Amino acid sequence: MKIGLLYGGKSAEHKVSLQTAKAVIQALDLTKHDVHPIYITETGEWVRGEQLLNPVDDVSQLKLNDNPVSPTALNAEIFPTTTENQTQLDVVFPLLHGPNGEDGTVQGMLELMNIPYVGNGVLASAAGMDKVMMKNIYAQSNIKQPNYVWYVRPDWTKNPEASYKEVEEKLGYPCFVKPANLGSSVGISKAKNREELVKAFELAFEYDRKVIIEEGIIGREVEIAVLGNDEPECSVVGEIVPEADFYDYKAKYEDQSTGLIIPAEITEAEYESIKEVAIQSFKALDCSGLVRADFFLTDAGEVLMNEVNTMPGFTPFSMFPMLWQESGVSYPELIEKLLALAVERHEEKQKIKHTF
Repeated sequence: MKIGLLYGGKSAEHKVSLQTAKAVIQALDLTKHDVHPIYITETGEWVRGEQLLNPVDDVSQLKLNDNPVSPTALNAEIFPTTTENQTQLDVVFPLLHGPNGEDGTVQGMLELMNIPYVGNGVLASAAGMDKVMMKNIYAQSNIKQPNYVWYVRPDWTKNPEASYKEVEEKLGYPCFVKPANLGSSVGISKAKNREELVKAFELAFEYDRKVIIEEGIIGREVEIAVLGNDEPECSVVGEIVPEADFYDYKAKYEDQSTGLIIPAEITEAEYESIKEVAIQSFKALDCSGLVRADFFLTDAGEVLMNEVNTMPGFTPFSMFPMLWQESGVSYPELIEKLLALAVERHEEKQKIKHTF
């Protein structure tokens, strides 16, 4: 297949995306597929590179700068249908994390161009990116989850005291304050008192106009990987044991202190409960391709949905690929499965009538 690897992005998770792209390129069989890098700069310009004949050794090689174009020229310059110099793509693999990539925007563009792409569609991506929308949908689907409240910046600015008071009355301390539309634990804080809560609000609003505050749950943090389209399958369960106060950006990507236990030491009944809710969550958002579902497992054995990630970390040392590795699917095999799922879903969509 002729594959377009789409990475970078106008997002705080730009660097994470570059690491993902490097890993995928190293795992792909470049003699089997024609792989074309498509880089989105931090300012939102797009650059399509030459076909890759060898894996890249450093992420700096992925920062392309020849002939960058604005999104208005994408159809002609990045995704041409026929030209002498560029090749039409069979499938696009978005390796974008965060807003302007994982949130349905790029997915909508690819839908309009009728190009097959790996991963979740517009609705699942948008709802999965916005933690408030995600949790509202899960509440409607009777999926158990921690209590939460949310605010937009104008309401908080008008009366911050009312926001803090509501958090204290409905959730109490400790609680977690998060930008609604961001991943990789960017902008997230744990607040144990009013002073920390105020600082947490200010930090979260630097990254989004909407923030969500969740009650602190005493329990184990476990994750499961989901793969498929209409008949999704689940991996083994993994457990995160952060040395830090919680699983923040530094613990995820920098200090290597977090313990990952794969498979997690849980009962068969607990596994079945996690698996059941993961598939229910996958279908509630109408997901496709891949999802990492994150849960809290309390001492009483109660499974609480934390969130799903519609484009989880995807290096060989990220939880999603590691869970499938333990389940018998290697990293290169996982990539091939995702490409096949993308084509399968695209072909199914072509059966829809567009005339009446």
